[in-house]
Amino acid sequence: MMRFAYLGSGSKGNAALISAGNTTILLDCGLGLREAEQRLERLGLSPADLAAIVVTHEHADHISGVGPLALRYQLPVWLTAGSLAGWKDPPRQLVKRMNPHDPFEIGDLQIRPYPVPHDAREPCQHVFSDGVFRVGVLTDAGSVTNHMRRALSGCDALLLEFNHDVEMLRQGPYPAPLKRRVLGDRGHLSNAQAAELLGSLDRSRLKHLVLTHISETNNTPEHALRAAAGALQCEPDWMVCAHQRDGLAWRELR
Repeated sequence: MMRFAYLGSGSKGNAALISAGNTTILLDCGLGLREAEQRLERLGLSPADLAAIVVTHEHADHISGVGPLALRYQLPVWLTAGSLAGWKDPPRQLVKRMNPHDPFEIGDLQIRPYPVPHDAREPCQHVFSDGVFRVGVLTDAGSVTNHMRRALSGCDALLLEFNHDVEMLRQGPYPAPLKRRVLGDRGHLSNAQAAELLGSLDRSRLKHLVLTHISETNNTPEHALRAAAGALQCEPDWMVCAHQRDGLAWRELR
């Protein structure tokens, strides 16, 4: 069995849980220490139950809580050399470097990282497996590559960024430089980009679709769900959104 959940998803802080067998890892932590502890407790865990923290990149909404949590509970932190170089104050004694092209294992979890186009030093996303099921994760990418399509095809669960609606962003309150960054090839995926990616994948095994990193200013869950449903040509009950405050309760693959 595999299962996954979110402590929170969005520009105010991202953190996800991936679990297989006796191993649970935290994917990113952009939440404060106490907030992370409380949200883990809400999901029936304490930080001491974690085997490691895996980091996608060094932006604050993904990494700001990693150091305090890792230091308090002596958790190993896996990340790329570029992400480590971009991290201002890493707990170096706990750091384990990964290559974004090489698979590695943490306990019962097999992890296959893959590089993505985002405006960070060496960002990567991951596909997690227990040897039977595959959970693919993609956030913080400004464009879609063929390598990303290959990595995410054939997954049993997909956790995909539907960050913004292009028209809401263009007409919204963000300053022009920030709009250009989000819309750029190394920014964030729009609903339309994410839907196109979803539509191009092998979805023959897909049982769960979670829409993540939804902008509270430039998108709505309704906009994102409508775009995803268009790509799937249906509205399955296994398609849900992860939220900034409420995260996402455990979902299981059996």
